[in-house]
Amino acid sequence: MPQAAASLDLARTARLCRALADENRLRIIEMLGAGERCVCELTVALDLGQSLLSHHLKTLKDAGLVTDRREGRWVYYTLSCDTLDDLGGAIEALAPAVGAGRSEDCCK
Repeated sequence: MPQAAASLDLARTARLCRALADENRLRIIEMLGAGERCVCELTVALDLGQSLLSHHLKTLKDAGLVTDRREGRWVYYTLSCDTLDDLGGAIEALAPAVGAGRSEDCCK
């Protein structure tokens, strides 16, 4: 992979990790794992104020981790499984290969 593409992938991975680096956002992702949810359901289940929940949902949406759709006055949120799969692959690629140990020069 060219250096520019690798840096872009790392930048995207970092952005996704930052979006997930909050307990409330992880709780939202966990709830959406069971399927689409109305914002009103999320508000009640997570016991968050509307403003704080909106902030968290915007962060997740801007990162591409969730999508939304409007139906009347309600907004429904769904996980973006492709983005989560991409993130899982990127994290997996960072793991050392099976049987790989430290290099001889490491940590001296």
